[in-house]
Amino acid sequence: MTHGTATAWGGTAWEALDALVDVDGTATHPHARRLRERGATRRDLADAAHALCAVHGTHPGLADDAFGRAVGGPAAPWLDEVARAFAGERQLLARVVSAAGPLPSTPGQAMTDVAYAAQRHAFQMLAKSDRPGVGVGAAAALALDWVAIRRIVAHAADLFSAPVVPLTLPPPQETATVLGALGDGAAAERALLFGARALLEQHRALWSLLEARAAARGD
Repeated sequence: MTHGTATAWGGTAWEALDALVDVDGTATHPHARRLRERGATRRDLADAAHALCAVHGTHPGLADDAFGRAVGGPAAPWLDEVARAFAGERQLLARVVSAAGPLPSTPGQAMTDVAYAAQRHAFQMLAKSDRPGVGVGAAAALALDWVAIRRIVAHAADLFSAPVVPLTLPPPQETATVLGALGDGAAAERALLFGARALLEQHRALWSLLEARAAARGD
């Protein structure tokens, strides 16, 4: 995901995060790529929808928690906008899961549920970190990576005949401006990128888990 002239909108923190999402984001994971393709199975897409709802469909989410920590700070308006956008995304995930029907029967479901709970906890810890910038970095990575995730959700919504609403996340230039303001200095940039990298690692782990579940089902 290269945002063209996006690197001109912010400083090195934005450039580094944008490059990080390009390399380690959802769009580069093999299973996530398969889920966007026309030949993706209904069971795989249903499993992905249930997984995304399990880890990102609860309230408060990562952006809500990060906003709660940043009230009054320079990133608060942007985080509020991200949190409001994810309220709509949670509703969309719920509609897709409802349309998709029951979770596909898969060996090891109990362990999967534990993994989803661990991811929710990890997101909460990132968002509520006492280290300034970590929560914003995680929220920024989520906002950027969600563009690729939304394509999978939209594909599932189309397959299962669930209505889709426009994505209302802040445009990249707003994210770049926030990161440019907060990432002035090596320590601040390291905190932002720590949060972003940790978020992306959790997403890649989720896609790898779903890939293993698809293999276990024989999809």
